[in-house]
Amino acid sequence: PRTFNEHLNHKKLFDRRPILTMLADKYAVRQYVRERVGEEYLNEVYLVTENPEDLDFSRLPDRFVVKATHGSGWNVIVLDKSQADERAIKERCAFWLKMNYYDLGREWCYKHIPPRILVEAFIGDASGKVPLDFKFFCFDGIPHFIQVDFDRFEHHTRNLYDTRWNQLPCKLLYDNNEQGCPVPSNLDEMLAVAEKLAYGLDFVRVDLYSVRNRVYFGEMTHYPGNGFEGFDPAWYDAYFGSFWKKAGRLSGKR
Repeated sequence: PRTFNEHLNHKKLFDRRPILTMLADKYAVRQYVRERVGEEYLNEVYLVTENPEDLDFSRLPDRFVVKATHGSGWNVIVLDKSQADERAIKERCAFWLKMNYYDLGREWCYKHIPPRILVEAFIGDASGKVPLDFKFFCFDGIPHFIQVDFDRFEHHTRNLYDTRWNQLPCKLLYDNNEQGCPVPSNLDEMLAVAEKLAYGLDFVRVDLYSVRNRVYFGEMTHYPGNGFEGFDPAWYDAYFGSFWKKAGRLSGKR
């Protein structure tokens, strides 16, 4: 493998380290985060269950997020529970629990995650909307690029930056955001958190949020875009791939 996406597909096919499963598990990874960077970076959890009927809106705040621990994109954002269909959400959770996300795209890290439903606090920006998503591409434990996703559920745009916050003149699947994103005041903290979480891994994307100057952990992603998101210009695929030193290697003892 030479390009970034080739490395991701190589990883899907040949990397079978158990740590990949643990890091992809949206509940199990919380202990890893506690040990690496501390409890203060974790979002509040209201419920973890294998039974959708345990989801009781009367015991939840007005805003929350329902997600499956064993997949990607299996989320329901509830911004006003009085307007949400509780039965429909429970049925969706039941559907998720019957699925193995590995069957959809052969992303091995999801294959052995126990299916559960996780309910977390909603983290909103100053306007009450879904905040910017900061995604740190870490190679050999070091962040090199930062992907910023804007308005993911309505008018999704995306910019890529280096760690000095210079925007890269390229696109990754989505159009660029013309307004851009100012340098986060806590960029150094986010870089430090990403580096501590990525230490010892050949590649991982560490996803973080910054809300009211507080950094929250999102998730750790082994195969961004399932290894098929296209760069424009296309040569950036090889450029990102050049930072991947060895496929399938876990270094370090920590």
